[in-house]
Amino acid sequence: MTGITQQLPASTLEKLFWTWQGYKIQYTVMGTGKPLVLVHGFGASIGHWRKNIPVLANAGYQVFAVDLLGFGGSDKAPIDYSVEVWVELLKDFCSTHILEPAVFIGNSIGALLSLMIVAEHPEIAAGGVLINSAGGLSHRPHELNPPLRVVMAAFNKVVRSPITGKFVFNRIRQKAQIRRTLYQVYRDRAAVTDELVDLLYTPSCDPGAQQVFASILTAPPGPTPGELLPKVERPLLVIWGADDPWTPITGAKIYEEACKNGKEIKIVPIPNAGHCPHDEVPDVVNAQIVDWLTKNVATTTIKPL
Repeated sequence: MTGITQQLPASTLEKLFWTWQGYKIQYTVMGTGKPLVLVHGFGASIGHWRKNIPVLANAGYQVFAVDLLGFGGSDKAPIDYSVEVWVELLKDFCSTHILEPAVFIGNSIGALLSLMIVAEHPEIAAGGVLINSAGGLSHRPHELNPPLRVVMAAFNKVVRSPITGKFVFNRIRQKAQIRRTLYQVYRDRAAVTDELVDLLYTPSCDPGAQQVFASILTAPPGPTPGELLPKVERPLLVIWGADDPWTPITGAKIYEEACKNGKEIKIVPIPNAGHCPHDEVPDVVNAQIVDWLTKNVATTTIKPL
């Protein structure tokens, strides 16, 4: 059920569009059954789930994946970005397209958004799958030592500047730099393909992409997982690529504590994988998700919206 033959090139995913608050939002859907909503991380898009969508759909689920505003094929809106903006988008997407509580599956920032929805909007959530969850949209000052705080404050000014910000963005978005960054966070360099690089590079060429980049890098971090977990009343699956340098597996400890405190959480470390194990070792991650869904969600009845 989770074989590589079910993985599709990103270009073959059906591209659909929905208008939200006057902006174009790109999404895709495949399969029938209980709904799943896939939420990508920073700089990614629905294509980052190309190795997961067909497998989950063939396992008997209706799989939605959404390009968050500012990313992928969605509009690069000239707004002040925040995790709260994206949560509102996902809430409205569900009320428009999905008629029952869904399982939210997210990677990195997408995992934090999924946790926010499970914790704060349980009426639309049947559970959550958090893959290498970020602790926030940006670093909090108290998380940085004093010299680094000064550096980050200066960097934020550079990024926000119309002149220096454009220079920094154009350097970061070069394909060679994207590849080098991916090599940092993927344990298996063979998983860093031309297709993957193009998935991140292409949307960066859209008008307004640099302004989106600047807004997100200087946005508030949002709530911490520690603030959200006490509110969670739905089951969670926490998947963690054990060799992630960006969000180290030590970040899973907070979920271990929540589990000890009575929360329904399964934690699965994935050896030899980095920040995006759903893309790097999809067969392993897909199997874990399908098994967890079968045991925790498939037979669970939650009052519809």
